[in-house]
Amino acid sequence: MASGFGDKLVIAISSRALFNLDDSHRVYTERGLEAYAQYQIEHEEEPLEPGDAFPMVKKLLSLNDSEQGDPRVEIILLSRNSADTGLRVFNSIEHYGLAITRAAFCGGQSPYRYASAFGCHLFLSTEASDVRDALDHGIAAATLVAPKTRNYNDNELRFAFDGDAVLFSDEAEQIFKRQGLTAFTQSEKAAAKTPLPGGPFKPFLDALHKLQVEFGDAENCPIRTALVTARSAPAHERVILTLRAWKIRIDESLFLGGLPKGAFLKAYGADVFFDDQEAHIESASEHVASGHVPHGVANSPEFKPKAKKN
Repeated sequence: MASGFGDKLVIAISSRALFNLDDSHRVYTERGLEAYAQYQIEHEEEPLEPGDAFPMVKKLLSLNDSEQGDPRVEIILLSRNSADTGLRVFNSIEHYGLAITRAAFCGGQSPYRYASAFGCHLFLSTEASDVRDALDHGIAAATLVAPKTRNYNDNELRFAFDGDAVLFSDEAEQIFKRQGLTAFTQSEKAAAKTPLPGGPFKPFLDALHKLQVEFGDAENCPIRTALVTARSAPAHERVILTLRAWKIRIDESLFLGGLPKGAFLKAYGADVFFDDQEAHIESASEHVASGHVPHGVANSPEFKPKAKKN
């Protein structure tokens, strides 16, 4: 992974995740690219409304206001717009006082390939195909789903993660999906002392952990992390020992034994929750912004829900 930002946490955001582009996107789908470009140019002095990732981005950038040394976070804008139509996006960034200075405008093409060139730890987008491409190239990525209700917490930044196929590989999930709960439990008990391989979000969690360490003890850290997993005892031990082996701190761990996750994420106050299963995303997005991670066996054609016949 290329990087010119040292130890900074580097996050890429698509323009439609950062700002609400619903009106202009409707022009594009109903009237075509030329009308869309003209619409953006005609409205380029009108600031866009904040999008689903906007509150999280503001909190991330506020970490750079600390008096404890150099800026710690870099936000990169990755957009399918051209630079011409993207001028409205940059004007909106300036309007809201966001310290975002780097961008890639890709003229209708997927911008995912620049996430690696910028050395990004995470890519958030509303385009599922761009997210899948990023994941296929080893970058933590998620399709952002808006919350149905917004619950603004304090200035603390709270990330929540599913375990299997997100922080960890999906090797255990494969056993559960194909052989059932009994086989999964037996396998996890037998392998309890063997750390799980990392999943697509392990590097992002590691980067977050290093940033937390810079802020010192957990009480004074403005970033908080939580593991929110469908696992329960006795399948908990392998997860705990895996994080210990990685030397990564998780502030809160919820072992829910298959319970719906939404109410727990609301209680935790997550700014964003990452999960590989769409059913969990649906539950979570009742209360918090959620990122679907289309990775692992749950997203394979074998287990994807089939479309209903009319």
